[in-house]
Amino acid sequence: MTASIPSPEQSVWFLGPFPIRAYAMFILVGIVVAVWVTQRRLNDRGGKPGQALDVAVWAVPFGIVGGRLYHVISDPELYFVAGKNPLNAFKIWEGGLGIWGAVALGIVGAWIGCRRHGVRLLDYADAAAPGIVLAQAIGRWGNYFNNELHGGRTDLPWGLQIHCWDQSAGAAVSCPGSASTLEGVFQPTFLYESLWCMLVALALVLVDRRFSLARGQIFALYGMLYTVGRLLIELLRDDHANIILGLRLNVWTSVIVFAGSAFAFWRFGVREQNDRKDNGPAGPARKASSPGDGVPGGGAPGDSAPGDSAQGEHAGDTPQPSQHSD
Repeated sequence: MTASIPSPEQSVWFLGPFPIRAYAMFILVGIVVAVWVTQRRLNDRGGKPGQALDVAVWAVPFGIVGGRLYHVISDPELYFVAGKNPLNAFKIWEGGLGIWGAVALGIVGAWIGCRRHGVRLLDYADAAAPGIVLAQAIGRWGNYFNNELHGGRTDLPWGLQIHCWDQSAGAAVSCPGSASTLEGVFQPTFLYESLWCMLVALALVLVDRRFSLARGQIFALYGMLYTVGRLLIELLRDDHANIILGLRLNVWTSVIVFAGSAFAFWRFGVREQNDRKDNGPAGPARKASSPGDGVPGGGAPGDSAPGDSAQGEHAGDTPQPSQHSD
């Protein structure tokens, strides 16, 4: 116990009648950081001040809804079986966001925002990728305060102390048959994922500076790198999850997303090569907009619609189940 990492015994504080929840605070901080990083990188692609926030106004709400939908659909037994309250599916402040759904619907929201504000979708996606994964790294610390998303028991010196937990109250409680709130020491998989996300963010920035990639390839690379780490971390987790063919659902999701991202990475590269053949050395790949056109990449507003062939822009261990962020 003396060599383990302590966990918080409280994740909710009250400012008068208003609850301040650690989970929500880390999500909000992550969003702010992501928007800031995106704007700085969008500037390098010819963007205008404020465009990252303009698009995020659409992308973030869609992403939150998508993240919650994925969590509820992938863990329906937490809400829609006898003894459970279906209305708890709406209690997002208690935790429970799936990154897969967040990114999927977030892209839809970003597409809408890009069309409304004259930004090419793939330019925005490439600019946002390091900020998104950095926001994931920050958001995982909300799971730390909720005493969730950990692996099996361990005696490693960096093992994580986990308390018996009342999710609705956001506080540690005495374990059954014990006066202590401490349940044991477990693998800190939330920490592994947070560190992996920070490494992915750094790798994306370095690759973007070192190589001239096609539009969309940085975002596709984010999907590939994140899912490699997520798959390995999922194999360490033993919290509640639905099992398919002997593997956790999110392991299969990681495999599918990796394959889709790898295909997108290849397809974006092939498309750029074809564009260069058609347009010569001064092809459109990652080209900043000319003064006055107001559109990163020199495209016309709205050219980022998915499926628009004319423009070619495509989006690329608690024994008890906890409502965690997947």
